[in-house]
Amino acid sequence: MKRAVSAMVLMGLGSAAALAEAGAKGGIPDPAASWNHLWHDVLLDLFIIGIIFLSAGLYWVWKYRADRPNQLGTAPKFDKITLIGLAVVPSFLFMADDFYLAAKGWTVWNEYRDVPRNAMEVKVTGSMWNWNFEYDNGVSSSFMVDSKEGDGLVVPVGKPVVLRMTSTDVVHSFFLPEYRVKEDLMPGRVTYLWFNPVKAGETIATCAEYCGNRHSFMWTKVKMVPQAEFDAWVAQKKQGA
Repeated sequence: MKRAVSAMVLMGLGSAAALAEAGAKGGIPDPAASWNHLWHDVLLDLFIIGIIFLSAGLYWVWKYRADRPNQLGTAPKFDKITLIGLAVVPSFLFMADDFYLAAKGWTVWNEYRDVPRNAMEVKVTGSMWNWNFEYDNGVSSSFMVDSKEGDGLVVPVGKPVVLRMTSTDVVHSFFLPEYRVKEDLMPGRVTYLWFNPVKAGETIATCAEYCGNRHSFMWTKVKMVPQAEFDAWVAQKKQGA
């Protein structure tokens, strides 16, 4: 038990250090990294508790097994204080890490909802069954699933991006698996999410709310490019317009 509690404490300290390191990069928190650390801690917590209960269960099954036919076991007598202690102390030990994970979950949630001041804003409009992106510099972009044409969402690396989203018809949901974030789009309302593209690459965003018979085709490219490449893309789009 002592070893398990020590492991949980070390797990919490390691997670806090990792979260601090992730948040220190560029002075901007990375909710996706925080989410990954939290999920790692949850799995580790479940593994440790599972091993403890499995070991205790197997030990008791072996220790208190019947060694002759019709054998009746006897239970020790405990006073009320001992019984209360046997119930409260283990509950406190096993619940302490759960309260820690719950508090850390609220911390991650706050990171996802607290948009950095220097975030680049992109307006997102969802409709059956496509996405349209409008930048504050007048550039717009989209991606046609059937023809596989269009750039989709293009963002610069190293700059947080906030998406202000709405729908023209039914409820959609913008899901970015790479950044562990998802938010619904609703007609007549503006919702938002933000993410921090820390490295160049390409991923996808997809609709995570059933929106009709072509729901599974409602996805788009998301490109994270260096700032210079993003500026060149913006200039090209303006020239084309």
